[in-house]
Amino acid sequence: MTRVLVVEDDPQLVRALVITMQARRYGVDAAPDGTTALRLAAARQPDVVMLDLGLPDMDGLDVIRALRGWSRMPILVLSARWASAEKVAALDAGADDYVTKPFSMDELMARLRAAVRRTEVTSPVPVTPRVETAGFTIDLLAKKVVRGGRDIRLTPTEWHLLEILVTHPGRLITQKHLLQEVWGSSRSGRTNYLRVYMAQLRRKLEADPSHPRHLITEPGMGYRFEG
Repeated sequence: MTRVLVVEDDPQLVRALVITMQARRYGVDAAPDGTTALRLAAARQPDVVMLDLGLPDMDGLDVIRALRGWSRMPILVLSARWASAEKVAALDAGADDYVTKPFSMDELMARLRAAVRRTEVTSPVPVTPRVETAGFTIDLLAKKVVRGGRDIRLTPTEWHLLEILVTHPGRLITQKHLLQEVWGSSRSGRTNYLRVYMAQLRRKLEADPSHPRHLITEPGMGYRFEG
């Protein structure tokens, strides 16, 4: 069953969304504010988040950024903010779609179905915000790595690479995909970038960088993370 987390402080709208989605066999959790939403997202691992930007305790953009710190789950924004700048800000923060209130419930359900279809093709294996290995711990929410009781400083590029691999545990991530995600399509042929940065990550995280246990190279193809 596909699970949806609705983050909305209007109880009437929440009730309408819950009834509509449950009738279509979605599982639904609801959060009235950003703090509750982040807690539920970490605990329940929803497949899709529907998020209002005007929350009582924090701006919805901050919720999007926090979720994007450790998850690739689709985020559909439901907002009365209609200005194009607001939409651009939400999409730049990491939202996947933006629906302006008031909206047609049929249109919203179509957007939800589209998000679920994309998730079925591209979603990572669900992981918790905290990933532990024998040698180090990764806190995806806090964007922090601890090894031997010490915080390990990663550059933004190193963190981005590690985050992609960790949120797809056991899966081969191709060189092309990593290059496009981290450096953009214009650098999709620069495999030397990956070799340099993966070597740096191994020196910082692996007990024996020349024989890595967690950041594995698949020669000629790409890389994978083994927890």
